[in-house]
Amino acid sequence: MNRNIFLLTLSQAAMMTTISLVLSSSALVATQLSSPDLATVPLAVQYLGTMVMLYPMAKLMERFGRSVIFCSGALLGAVGLAGAAFGVWIGSFALFSVAGFLIGAFGAVGQYYRFAAADAAPVERKSQAISWTLAGGLLAAVAGPMLAQWTKDTLTPAFFASFLVLIGVALLSALLALGLRLPPMIRADKQTQRSWAVMARNPVLVMAVLSGVVGYAAMNLLMTATPLAMMCSGLGFAQTALVIQWHVLAMFAPSFFTGTLIQRIGIIPVMLLGCLLNLGSIAVSQVGTELAHFEAGLILLGIGWNFLYVGATSLLTESCRKEEAARVQGLNDTLVFLGVTTATLFSGVMVNSLGWQTVNLYVAFPILIVMVGLVRLMNWPHLSRLHKE
Repeated sequence: MNRNIFLLTLSQAAMMTTISLVLSSSALVATQLSSPDLATVPLAVQYLGTMVMLYPMAKLMERFGRSVIFCSGALLGAVGLAGAAFGVWIGSFALFSVAGFLIGAFGAVGQYYRFAAADAAPVERKSQAISWTLAGGLLAAVAGPMLAQWTKDTLTPAFFASFLVLIGVALLSALLALGLRLPPMIRADKQTQRSWAVMARNPVLVMAVLSGVVGYAAMNLLMTATPLAMMCSGLGFAQTALVIQWHVLAMFAPSFFTGTLIQRIGIIPVMLLGCLLNLGSIAVSQVGTELAHFEAGLILLGIGWNFLYVGATSLLTESCRKEEAARVQGLNDTLVFLGVTTATLFSGVMVNSLGWQTVNLYVAFPILIVMVGLVRLMNWPHLSRLHKE
Protein backbone atom coordinates (compact mmCIF):
# COMPACT_ATOMS: atom_id res chain seq x y z
CA MET A 1 0.00 0.00 0.00
CA ASN A 2 1.52 3.35 -1.03
CA ARG A 3 1.61 6.47 1.10
CA ASN A 4 -1.44 8.12 -0.47
CA ILE A 5 -3.65 5.04 -0.10
CA PHE A 6 -2.57 4.63 3.54
CA LEU A 7 -3.39 8.27 4.36
CA LEU A 8 -6.72 8.09 2.50
CA THR A 9 -7.65 4.92 4.42
CA LEU A 10 -6.95 6.73 7.71
CA SER A 11 -8.90 9.75 6.44
CA GLN A 12 -11.85 7.49 5.61
CA ALA A 13 -11.65 6.03 9.12
CA ALA A 14 -11.60 9.49 10.72
CA MET A 15 -14.50 10.77 8.61
CA MET A 16 -16.61 7.65 9.17
CA THR A 17 -15.90 7.71 12.92
CA THR A 18 -17.17 11.30 13.04
CA ILE A 19 -20.26 10.67 10.94
CA SER A 20 -21.20 7.40 12.67
CA LEU A 21 -20.92 8.84 16.20
CA VAL A 22 -22.96 11.89 15.19
CA LEU A 23 -25.58 9.64 13.57
CA SER A 24 -25.89 7.50 16.68
CA SER A 25 -26.14 10.44 19.09
CA SER A 26 -27.93 13.16 17.11
CA ALA A 27 -31.51 12.05 17.82
CA LEU A 28 -30.79 11.60 21.53
CA VAL A 29 -29.18 15.04 21.81
CA ALA A 30 -31.99 16.69 19.84
CA THR A 31 -34.57 15.08 22.13
CA GLN A 32 -32.86 16.44 25.26
CA LEU A 33 -32.60 19.89 23.66
CA SER A 34 -36.13 19.99 22.21
CA SER A 35 -38.77 17.30 21.81
CA PRO A 36 -39.05 13.82 20.26
CA ASP A 37 -41.04 15.32 17.38
CA LEU A 38 -37.94 17.26 16.28
CA ALA A 39 -35.43 14.49 17.02
CA THR A 40 -34.44 13.89 13.39
CA VAL A 41 -34.19 17.55 12.32
CA PRO A 42 -30.42 17.97 13.03
CA LEU A 43 -29.72 14.71 11.18
CA ALA A 44 -31.83 15.85 8.25
CA VAL A 45 -29.82 19.11 8.13
CA GLN A 46 -26.61 17.07 8.11
CA TYR A 47 -27.88 14.94 5.22
CA LEU A 48 -28.88 18.14 3.42
CA GLY A 49 -25.39 19.57 3.94
CA THR A 50 -23.80 16.49 2.42
CA MET A 51 -26.15 16.38 -0.55
CA VAL A 52 -25.91 20.10 -1.32
CA MET A 53 -22.11 20.23 -1.03
CA LEU A 54 -21.23 17.11 -3.03
CA TYR A 55 -21.21 18.69 -6.50
CA PRO A 56 -19.59 22.02 -5.49
CA MET A 57 -16.83 20.11 -3.68
CA ALA A 58 -16.13 18.11 -6.83
CA LYS A 59 -15.75 21.28 -8.89
CA LEU A 60 -13.53 22.89 -6.24
CA MET A 61 -11.28 19.83 -6.30
CA GLU A 62 -10.96 20.16 -10.04
CA ARG A 63 -9.82 23.77 -9.62
CA PHE A 64 -7.70 23.69 -6.44
CA GLY A 65 -6.75 20.03 -6.11
CA ARG A 66 -8.07 17.26 -3.90
CA SER A 67 -5.65 17.73 -0.97
CA VAL A 68 -6.60 21.37 -0.40
CA ILE A 69 -10.33 20.62 -0.44
CA PHE A 70 -9.94 17.51 1.72
CA CYS A 71 -8.18 19.65 4.31
CA SER A 72 -10.72 22.49 4.01
CA GLY A 73 -13.65 20.10 4.31
CA ALA A 74 -12.22 18.57 7.48
CA LEU A 75 -11.72 22.05 8.94
CA LEU A 76 -15.35 22.88 8.12
CA GLY A 77 -16.30 19.71 9.92
CA ALA A 78 -14.25 20.74 12.95
CA VAL A 79 -16.03 24.11 13.01
CA GLY A 80 -19.40 22.35 12.74
CA LEU A 81 -18.51 19.95 15.56
CA ALA A 82 -17.40 22.87 17.73
CA GLY A 83 -20.73 24.57 17.04
CA ALA A 84 -22.58 21.36 17.87
CA ALA A 85 -20.62 20.97 21.14
CA PHE A 86 -21.39 24.57 22.08
CA GLY A 87 -25.05 24.01 21.22
CA VAL A 88 -25.15 20.99 23.53
CA TRP A 89 -23.41 22.96 26.29
CA ILE A 90 -25.75 25.97 26.22
CA GLY A 91 -28.83 23.90 25.38
CA SER A 92 -29.46 25.47 21.95
CA PHE A 93 -31.38 23.20 19.60
CA ALA A 94 -31.10 25.75 16.76
CA LEU A 95 -27.29 25.97 16.99
CA PHE A 96 -26.95 22.19 17.23
CA SER A 97 -29.12 21.79 14.11
CA VAL A 98 -27.35 24.45 12.00
CA ALA A 99 -23.96 22.99 12.94
CA GLY A 100 -25.07 19.77 11.27
CA PHE A 101 -24.79 21.42 7.85
CA LEU A 102 -21.02 21.92 8.26
CA ILE A 103 -20.62 18.38 9.56
CA GLY A 104 -22.47 17.27 6.44
CA ALA A 105 -19.97 19.20 4.30
CA PHE A 106 -17.19 17.13 5.90
CA GLY A 107 -19.14 14.02 4.96
CA ALA A 108 -19.44 15.29 1.38
CA VAL A 109 -15.67 15.69 1.06
CA GLY A 110 -15.19 12.21 2.50
CA GLN A 111 -17.21 10.68 -0.34
CA TYR A 112 -14.30 11.49 -2.68
CA TYR A 113 -11.56 9.67 -0.80
CA ARG A 114 -12.18 6.53 -2.83
CA PHE A 115 -11.90 8.41 -6.14
CA ALA A 116 -8.67 10.04 -5.00
CA ALA A 117 -7.32 6.57 -4.18
CA ALA A 118 -8.20 5.38 -7.69
CA ASP A 119 -6.38 8.38 -9.20
CA ALA A 120 -3.30 7.67 -7.06
CA ALA A 121 -3.04 4.01 -8.05
CA PRO A 122 -1.78 2.32 -11.24
CA VAL A 123 -4.53 1.34 -13.66
CA GLU A 124 -4.31 -2.35 -12.77
CA ARG A 125 -4.68 -1.60 -9.04
CA LYS A 126 -7.50 0.96 -9.06
CA SER A 127 -10.09 -1.50 -7.68
CA GLN A 128 -7.73 -2.52 -4.88
CA ALA A 129 -7.06 1.14 -4.01
CA ILE A 130 -10.80 1.88 -3.81
CA SER A 131 -11.38 -1.24 -1.74
CA TRP A 132 -8.55 -0.52 0.71
CA THR A 133 -9.72 3.05 1.23
CA LEU A 134 -13.24 1.93 2.06
CA ALA A 135 -11.70 -0.52 4.53
CA GLY A 136 -11.11 2.52 6.74
CA GLY A 137 -14.78 2.16 7.61
CA LEU A 138 -13.89 -1.02 9.49
CA LEU A 139 -11.73 1.01 11.88
CA ALA A 140 -14.63 3.43 12.30
CA ALA A 141 -17.00 0.56 13.11
CA VAL A 142 -14.85 -0.19 16.14
CA ALA A 143 -13.74 3.34 17.05
CA GLY A 144 -17.17 5.02 16.82
CA PRO A 145 -19.00 2.88 19.43
CA MET A 146 -15.95 2.89 21.71
CA LEU A 147 -15.71 6.69 21.64
CA ALA A 148 -19.44 7.01 22.27
CA GLN A 149 -19.24 4.67 25.24
CA TRP A 150 -16.17 6.35 26.76
CA THR A 151 -17.21 9.97 26.29
CA LYS A 152 -21.01 10.07 26.53
CA ASP A 153 -21.13 10.88 30.25
CA THR A 154 -17.56 12.14 30.78
CA LEU A 155 -18.79 15.74 30.94
CA THR A 156 -22.22 17.23 31.38
CA PRO A 157 -24.50 17.55 29.49
CA ALA A 158 -24.47 14.08 27.91
CA PHE A 159 -22.51 13.84 24.65
CA PHE A 160 -20.80 17.21 25.20
CA ALA A 161 -17.44 15.44 25.59
CA SER A 162 -18.20 13.27 22.54
CA PHE A 163 -18.39 16.28 20.24
CA LEU A 164 -15.25 17.80 21.76
CA VAL A 165 -13.34 14.60 20.99
CA LEU A 166 -14.71 14.58 17.44
CA ILE A 167 -13.24 18.04 16.85
CA GLY A 168 -9.84 16.43 17.36
CA VAL A 169 -10.76 13.61 14.97
CA ALA A 170 -11.73 16.13 12.25
CA LEU A 171 -8.49 18.08 12.79
CA LEU A 172 -6.56 14.81 12.46
CA SER A 173 -8.27 14.29 9.11
CA ALA A 174 -7.15 17.78 8.03
CA LEU A 175 -3.54 16.94 8.96
CA LEU A 176 -3.72 13.68 7.02
CA ALA A 177 -4.90 15.62 3.96
CA LEU A 178 -1.84 17.87 4.16
CA GLY A 179 0.36 14.79 3.84
CA LEU A 180 -1.23 13.65 0.57
CA ARG A 181 0.75 13.88 -2.67
CA LEU A 182 -2.00 13.37 -5.22
CA PRO A 183 -1.76 13.92 -8.98
CA PRO A 184 -3.55 17.08 -10.16
CA MET A 185 -7.00 16.63 -11.64
CA ILE A 186 -7.27 17.34 -15.35
CA ARG A 187 -9.54 20.32 -15.91
CA ALA A 188 -12.17 20.11 -18.60
CA ASP A 189 -11.90 22.11 -21.80
CA LYS A 190 -15.36 23.62 -22.19
CA GLN A 191 -15.02 23.76 -25.97
CA THR A 192 -14.54 19.99 -26.24
CA GLN A 193 -16.57 19.03 -23.16
CA ARG A 194 -19.25 16.47 -23.90
CA SER A 195 -22.84 17.08 -22.84
CA TRP A 196 -24.65 14.94 -20.31
CA ALA A 197 -26.87 13.65 -23.12
CA VAL A 198 -23.84 12.34 -25.02
CA MET A 199 -22.29 10.72 -21.94
CA ALA A 200 -25.63 9.11 -21.06
CA ARG A 201 -25.38 7.06 -24.26
CA ASN A 202 -22.57 5.08 -22.66
CA PRO A 203 -24.24 2.06 -21.01
CA VAL A 204 -21.19 1.42 -18.82
CA LEU A 205 -21.50 4.85 -17.23
CA VAL A 206 -25.27 4.50 -16.83
CA MET A 207 -24.94 1.11 -15.11
CA ALA A 208 -22.13 2.36 -12.85
CA VAL A 209 -24.33 5.21 -11.59
CA LEU A 210 -27.51 3.12 -11.38
CA SER A 211 -25.74 0.33 -9.47
CA GLY A 212 -24.23 2.77 -6.98
CA VAL A 213 -27.55 4.53 -6.36
CA VAL A 214 -29.64 1.35 -6.02
CA GLY A 215 -27.04 -0.56 -4.01
CA TYR A 216 -26.53 2.19 -1.44
CA ALA A 217 -30.20 3.22 -1.18
CA ALA A 218 -31.39 -0.38 -0.79
CA MET A 219 -28.82 -1.08 1.90
CA ASN A 220 -29.60 2.13 3.79
CA LEU A 221 -33.35 1.56 3.61
CA LEU A 222 -33.08 -1.89 5.19
CA MET A 223 -30.36 -0.86 7.66
CA THR A 224 -32.30 2.11 9.03
CA ALA A 225 -35.54 0.09 9.10
CA THR A 226 -33.95 -2.77 11.05
CA PRO A 227 -34.13 -1.23 14.58
CA LEU A 228 -37.85 -0.54 14.17
CA ALA A 229 -38.49 -3.99 12.69
CA MET A 230 -36.60 -5.66 15.55
CA MET A 231 -38.54 -3.64 18.12
CA CYS A 232 -41.80 -4.72 16.48
CA SER A 233 -40.56 -8.32 16.72
CA GLY A 234 -40.03 -8.00 20.46
CA LEU A 235 -36.23 -7.83 20.39
CA GLY A 236 -34.31 -5.51 22.74
CA PHE A 237 -31.94 -2.61 22.09
CA ALA A 238 -28.85 -4.65 23.02
CA GLN A 239 -29.77 -7.21 20.37
CA THR A 240 -30.41 -4.47 17.82
CA ALA A 241 -27.03 -2.87 18.54
CA LEU A 242 -25.33 -6.23 18.02
CA VAL A 243 -27.05 -6.77 14.67
CA ILE A 244 -26.11 -3.29 13.43
CA GLN A 245 -22.52 -3.76 14.56
CA TRP A 246 -22.24 -7.04 12.64
CA HIS A 247 -23.80 -5.33 9.63
CA VAL A 248 -21.26 -2.48 9.66
CA LEU A 249 -18.40 -4.95 10.01
CA ALA A 250 -19.79 -6.91 7.07
CA MET A 251 -19.97 -3.70 5.02
CA PHE A 252 -16.28 -2.89 5.34
CA ALA A 253 -14.38 -6.08 6.22
CA PRO A 254 -14.63 -7.47 2.64
CA SER A 255 -12.77 -4.37 1.42
CA PHE A 256 -9.52 -6.14 2.27
CA PHE A 257 -10.11 -8.58 -0.59
CA THR A 258 -12.82 -7.08 -2.86
CA GLY A 259 -10.25 -5.33 -5.06
CA THR A 260 -8.27 -8.55 -5.50
CA LEU A 261 -11.49 -10.42 -6.32
CA ILE A 262 -12.31 -7.84 -9.00
CA GLN A 263 -8.85 -8.31 -10.51
CA ARG A 264 -9.35 -12.06 -10.68
CA ILE A 265 -12.93 -12.44 -11.93
CA GLY A 266 -13.82 -8.95 -13.21
CA ILE A 267 -15.90 -5.98 -12.09
CA ILE A 268 -19.30 -7.09 -13.37
CA PRO A 269 -19.16 -10.64 -11.90
CA VAL A 270 -18.34 -9.13 -8.48
CA MET A 271 -21.25 -6.67 -8.81
CA LEU A 272 -23.59 -9.52 -9.76
CA LEU A 273 -22.36 -11.45 -6.73
CA GLY A 274 -23.21 -8.40 -4.63
CA CYS A 275 -26.74 -8.36 -6.06
CA LEU A 276 -27.14 -12.09 -5.29
CA LEU A 277 -26.03 -11.53 -1.70
CA ASN A 278 -28.58 -8.71 -1.37
CA LEU A 279 -31.29 -11.05 -2.67
CA GLY A 280 -30.06 -13.66 -0.20
CA SER A 281 -30.56 -11.15 2.60
CA ILE A 282 -34.11 -10.50 1.38
CA ALA A 283 -34.78 -14.25 1.23
CA VAL A 284 -33.62 -14.68 4.84
CA SER A 285 -36.05 -11.96 5.93
CA GLN A 286 -38.93 -13.99 4.48
CA VAL A 287 -38.04 -17.03 6.59
CA GLY A 288 -38.60 -15.38 9.96
CA THR A 289 -38.02 -12.44 12.28
CA GLU A 290 -35.96 -14.02 15.05
CA LEU A 291 -32.59 -12.61 16.10
CA ALA A 292 -30.72 -15.14 13.94
CA HIS A 293 -32.68 -14.05 10.86
CA PHE A 294 -31.83 -10.39 11.40
CA GLU A 295 -28.15 -11.22 12.02
CA ALA A 296 -27.78 -13.39 8.92
CA GLY A 297 -29.79 -11.02 6.74
CA LEU A 298 -27.87 -7.90 7.74
CA ILE A 299 -24.50 -9.62 7.32
CA LEU A 300 -25.43 -10.71 3.79
CA LEU A 301 -26.72 -7.19 3.10
CA GLY A 302 -23.44 -5.65 4.26
CA ILE A 303 -21.23 -7.89 2.13
CA GLY A 304 -23.53 -7.45 -0.86
CA TRP A 305 -23.33 -3.67 -0.49
CA ASN A 306 -19.54 -3.82 -0.43
CA PHE A 307 -19.26 -5.87 -3.62
CA LEU A 308 -21.82 -3.76 -5.48
CA TYR A 309 -20.51 -0.38 -4.28
CA VAL A 310 -16.81 -1.06 -4.79
CA GLY A 311 -17.63 -2.54 -8.19
CA ALA A 312 -19.81 0.43 -9.19
CA THR A 313 -17.07 2.87 -8.13
CA SER A 314 -14.45 0.93 -10.13
CA LEU A 315 -16.74 0.86 -13.16
CA LEU A 316 -17.37 4.60 -12.86
CA THR A 317 -13.64 5.42 -12.90
CA GLU A 318 -13.31 3.47 -16.15
CA SER A 319 -16.37 4.91 -17.87
CA CYS A 320 -15.43 8.58 -18.22
CA ARG A 321 -12.51 10.64 -19.46
CA LYS A 322 -10.12 12.07 -16.90
CA GLU A 323 -11.18 15.63 -17.68
CA GLU A 324 -14.80 14.61 -16.97
CA ALA A 325 -14.03 13.00 -13.62
CA ALA A 326 -15.07 15.93 -11.41
CA ARG A 327 -18.44 16.39 -13.14
CA VAL A 328 -19.24 12.68 -13.28
CA GLN A 329 -18.14 11.91 -9.73
CA GLY A 330 -20.03 14.93 -8.41
CA LEU A 331 -23.26 13.95 -10.17
CA ASN A 332 -22.85 10.28 -9.22
CA ASP A 333 -22.42 10.93 -5.51
CA THR A 334 -25.20 13.54 -5.46
CA LEU A 335 -27.59 10.96 -6.93
CA VAL A 336 -26.32 8.29 -4.55
CA PHE A 337 -26.87 10.52 -1.54
CA LEU A 338 -30.26 11.64 -2.83
CA GLY A 339 -31.23 7.98 -2.90
CA VAL A 340 -29.81 7.39 0.58
CA THR A 341 -31.61 10.43 2.01
CA THR A 342 -34.93 9.44 0.44
CA ALA A 343 -34.58 5.85 1.63
CA THR A 344 -33.80 6.99 5.16
CA LEU A 345 -36.71 9.42 5.18
CA PHE A 346 -39.29 6.78 4.24
CA SER A 347 -37.85 3.65 5.89
CA GLY A 348 -39.76 4.05 9.16
CA VAL A 349 -43.04 4.85 7.43
CA MET A 350 -42.67 1.85 5.12
CA VAL A 351 -42.00 -0.61 7.95
CA ASN A 352 -44.93 0.75 9.99
CA SER A 353 -47.36 0.63 7.09
CA LEU A 354 -46.18 -2.41 5.10
CA GLY A 355 -44.23 -4.58 7.53
CA TRP A 356 -40.58 -5.70 7.48
CA GLN A 357 -40.98 -8.66 5.14
CA THR A 358 -43.02 -6.72 2.57
CA VAL A 359 -40.48 -3.87 2.55
CA ASN A 360 -37.76 -6.41 1.79
CA LEU A 361 -39.75 -7.77 -1.14
CA TYR A 362 -40.12 -4.26 -2.58
CA VAL A 363 -36.35 -3.75 -2.33
CA ALA A 364 -35.83 -6.88 -4.44
CA PHE A 365 -37.29 -5.19 -7.55
CA PRO A 366 -34.59 -2.50 -8.10
CA ILE A 367 -31.90 -5.07 -7.28
CA LEU A 368 -33.28 -7.35 -10.00
CA ILE A 369 -33.34 -4.45 -12.47
CA VAL A 370 -29.65 -3.80 -11.78
CA MET A 371 -28.88 -7.50 -12.27
CA VAL A 372 -30.61 -7.54 -15.65
CA GLY A 373 -28.67 -4.43 -16.71
CA LEU A 374 -25.35 -5.92 -15.61
CA VAL A 375 -26.02 -9.19 -17.46
CA ARG A 376 -26.85 -7.25 -20.61
CA LEU A 377 -23.73 -5.16 -20.15
CA MET A 378 -21.59 -8.31 -20.10
CA ASN A 379 -22.75 -8.98 -23.65
CA TRP A 380 -22.14 -5.40 -24.83
CA PRO A 381 -19.72 -5.71 -27.78
CA HIS A 382 -17.58 -2.69 -26.76
CA LEU A 383 -17.08 -3.68 -23.12
CA SER A 384 -13.60 -5.04 -23.72
CA ARG A 385 -12.57 -1.71 -25.23
CA LEU A 386 -12.10 1.60 -23.47
CA HIS A 387 -15.38 2.64 -21.82
CA LYS A 388 -14.83 6.36 -22.31
CA GLU A 389 -16.24 6.55 -25.81
